[in-house]
Amino acid sequence: MGSTPHQRRGNTRQRIQDVALELFAEQGYEKTSLREIAERLEVTKAALYYHFKTKEDILVGIFEDLNRPVEELLAWGREQPRTLETKKEILNRYGDALVAAAPLFRFMQENQAAVRDLSIGKTVKERVLGLVDLFMEPDASLVDQVRCSTALFTMHTGMFAIKDLEGDPEEKRKAVLEVAFELVTRAHGGESAG
Repeated sequence: MGSTPHQRRGNTRQRIQDVALELFAEQGYEKTSLREIAERLEVTKAALYYHFKTKEDILVGIFEDLNRPVEELLAWGREQPRTLETKKEILNRYGDALVAAAPLFRFMQENQAAVRDLSIGKTVKERVLGLVDLFMEPDASLVDQVRCSTALFTMHTGMFAIKDLEGDPEEKRKAVLEVAFELVTRAHGGESAG
């Protein structure tokens, strides 16, 4: 693979992360060793070690890269007026971030025990709660609080559950967004059922 000198070191890092995630997905996080990652990359273990000291380092790196858009979205959302338009735009952008992070989400679903033991599990939870906060009105009823949380979970399950449904991926994405929009819209209006 010829690479030009001005390509930044980050590309090796990126390749390590991609290959590690592939291996984690194939055989599970626990069963994958740094040696196997190095072998598949056709680099020495020392070369791998230069970038990452442990498997957890690799995972945390992957995680931070894929989560940066969510961090940025949270920061952006906190600066915006709490209008329905803002809330819909947050859902829209979150949808894009989820598409980009799909391999990581798949990994997290398949390796829940490993993720729970790692520092990243807590971070994910905090970010999700942060996003839900952006949808929630300060005096939201319990029903509306549930709607806001459910809107976000709709986005998550939408990533996986609708994979098996018939139809165009873009159409399915729109359908998931529509359901999330409905929930947030109802919560925003504070209308209670009944």
